[in-house]
Amino acid sequence: MYTYPYNFRQQPAGTSNIFAFAQGDVNGDYIQDQVYLVGQKTSDSPYITDITLIIQDGRSNLFYNVPLKTNMGYQPRLFLGDFTGDGTDDILISMDSGGSGGFGYYYLYSFVNNQPMVLFDYETFDETYKYVVNYQDQYKVEVINQTLNLSFIIDLSNRDQEYLDGIYNQDGTLKAPLQGWVSGLNQLYPVDFDGDGVYDLYALQRIVGQYNADGLGLVQTPLSWDGQRFSSFFDNQYAAVLGTAADS
Repeated sequence: MYTYPYNFRQQPAGTSNIFAFAQGDVNGDYIQDQVYLVGQKTSDSPYITDITLIIQDGRSNLFYNVPLKTNMGYQPRLFLGDFTGDGTDDILISMDSGGSGGFGYYYLYSFVNNQPMVLFDYETFDETYKYVVNYQDQYKVEVINQTLNLSFIIDLSNRDQEYLDGIYNQDGTLKAPLQGWVSGLNQLYPVDFDGDGVYDLYALQRIVGQYNADGLGLVQTPLSWDGQRFSSFFDNQYAAVLGTAADS
């Protein structure tokens, strides 16, 4: 982290661009601070590089530069809210990876006393939850979260016949063993589940079948701050599937 005693917006043109801005008390002194995401534009592309978190202390007007481990992507965004219950805003950073996988890059920072601390890191989340996705006989797919020891069953019987014929014999047995996968973190939302002014995180991951465009559903994980890390509510997790037209 670097401290700047001057206004970075007065630096020579072209050195940085502001892509997101928010105001809130992020250092805990009850004075509004200014929070920015700055970076470098890419010619002929919406892709942004060198994305950096900049915080201006509302009391001293000093600027703090917080480098990000993953610092490039699309549509960098900011959200300020209290995620730990200490009454001070934390800083949620979101970036899109682009591409067919639809991955997102997410960081949540505390900046109490002008000291940055990572509360959530998308890569740590991806490493924490391990999955196995197995196709089964009779048009079923089992999704197993090995970390939480949870199992979900997805019914494929309402998929189109051409899809099923490529996987199953006429008696509903598999033609060959087949596995899918659960993607890394795709989307992360701040949600105040209890309505108490303290935000939780709601994580979405795609359940994928034979290929990336073969979406089978979503794993939904609500996460709350336990004093040390964000963990799932009582080890709760959910799987959601897309609806299909009901028979008339």
